[in-house]
Amino acid sequence: LTALANGLSLGRIHHAYLFSGTRGVGKTTIARLLAKGLNCETGITATPCGQCDTCREIEQGRFVDLIEIDAASRTKVEDTRDLLDNVQYAPARGRFKVYLIDEVHMLSRHSFNALLKTLE
Repeated sequence: LTALANGLSLGRIHHAYLFSGTRGVGKTTIARLLAKGLNCETGITATPCGQCDTCREIEQGRFVDLIEIDAASRTKVEDTRDLLDNVQYAPARGRFKVYLIDEVHMLSRHSFNALLKTLE
């Protein structure tokens, strides 16, 4: 977590992050905090304000540039291709478009390969 916070503070942001761990340790929570830190109206920060419209919308699951996908229920390669077709478009409201793909290990092999090609 310290490395992630330092990266945000120094503006050293990577194009993708992978959070791994057992169920319930906070991977999704950290990913949402990262989305807030990247898009907070106060600027890119390791300590998002939590008060601006963007932070509140992310907290409420309504932020248009945070796309959350449950890979356990969308395992088909067509689902992944639909998602990846959207990647080419710039963020609608925020500074960054963030894709949070939960349970990515549940994707089919073809879906996973399509996703990896985009991440590379």
